Amino acid sequence: MATNILMPALSPTMTEGTLARWLKNEGDTVKAGDIIAEIETDKATMEVEAVDEGILGKILVQGGTAGVKVNDPIAVLVEPGESADAAPAPKAEAPKAEAPKPAPAPETPKTEPAAAPKAEAPKAAESGDRTIASPLARRMAAQAGLDLAGINGSGPNGRIVKTDVEAALAKPQAAKAEPAQAAAPAPAPAAAPAPKAPAPAITAPHTAVPNSSIRKVIARRLTESKQQVPHFYVSMDIEIDALLKLRSQLNATSPKDGPGAFKLSVNDLVIKAAAVTLRRMPQVNATWTEEAILQYHDVDISVAVSIPDGLITPIIRKADQAGLASISNQMKDLAARAKSGKLKPEEFQGGGFSISNMGMYGVRDFAAIINPPQAGILAVSAGEQRPVVKDGALAIATVMTCTLSVDHRVVDGALAAEWIATFKKIVEEPLSLML
Repeated sequence: MATNILMPALSPTMTEGTLARWLKNEGDTVKAGDIIAEIETDKATMEVEAVDEGILGKILVQGGTAGVKVNDPIAVLVEPGESADAAPAPKAEAPKAEAPKPAPAPETPKTEPAAAPKAEAPKAAESGDRTIASPLARRMAAQAGLDLAGINGSGPNGRIVKTDVEAALAKPQAAKAEPAQAAAPAPAPAAAPAPKAPAPAITAPHTAVPNSSIRKVIARRLTESKQQVPHFYVSMDIEIDALLKLRSQLNATSPKDGPGAFKLSVNDLVIKAAAVTLRRMPQVNATWTEEAILQYHDVDISVAVSIPDGLITPIIRKADQAGLASISNQMKDLAARAKSGKLKPEEFQGGGFSISNMGMYGVRDFAAIINPPQAGILAVSAGEQRPVVKDGALAIATVMTCTLSVDHRVVDGALAAEWIATFKKIVEEPLSLML
């Protein structure tokens, strides 16, 4: 029986994606578990496995098509000898049936009751166009801004006197309420959506490179982070000569090949040092919410990895409990699969703290943008030889500058300074990482 192959949801937040390419052609035999296509999500390029077996009878969405919605048919799987036209058509949402409106009742002529004569209170007596009032009443009304024509007089022949003006002044709001109710303002029209800013007029020669799904998500998330998260920065220069010496000693003990082989990088030791620091100071391993600050039980560190379309942050889970060799091997595997778009969603979604290391590019100093909903990210720069003062004498040391960016709603200035000071001490005395 012909069946539709649907656009899969490869992450909880995915609503659409780009069908990057087909790995099977029309007429190819497909077995359950075969990789049939690659889908570019808002995070990475991922492989799609077939869940049934048969023949790929017809491709409905060609490779390179962007904006394919989740659960839309992308191909038809048929049995041998069966036509792809036998596939069920995608179900269209049935229009909601409106409740039948009741037929209007026949109008019956209305009989107006005879209006009963209203007993009107005596109004202020008027002589021609002139209202009769005492001079004192006129002066009081003028000072209060009252219209004498609306005041009932209690004096002889309806003359307005002092007590009538005082009575009117005692209830000014009631007098104003009636006209307000008689002419209720019309509801304000709904505000029209703000027009989008026009694209800049570029007249210089240029090439338009379409934004990938990943680039659009990076742009949106970083813009939201800088606009909505109050960033706060603290920096320290950290000597890493002892760290480099330990790294060389440990690498010398590694087997040349086999399952136990490893080759530590400075970044591996930085990940471990940051994880140990977070375990000692869990207030930074946290997320802001309006109701409470959520402190994570596990130390899961996201590490920024550059990929062709931008960057992605694979996660070292429970990094404080992992050994250096394990961190090194995990990081190499995650980085390789990140660059080839082979990461699984659970390998890059989550994390409580991030590290961005640009030391390999020779960067001397930089500040990273927080990766929401995390509350902190550590920017690691290149280690370089700099003059330092030790025991009152000038000396040379290998120094790297690290900058901690924190969400000031979660981490106060003193806590941020304490965190990076603790991190500095661990890095400068790296034997504590072996404990």
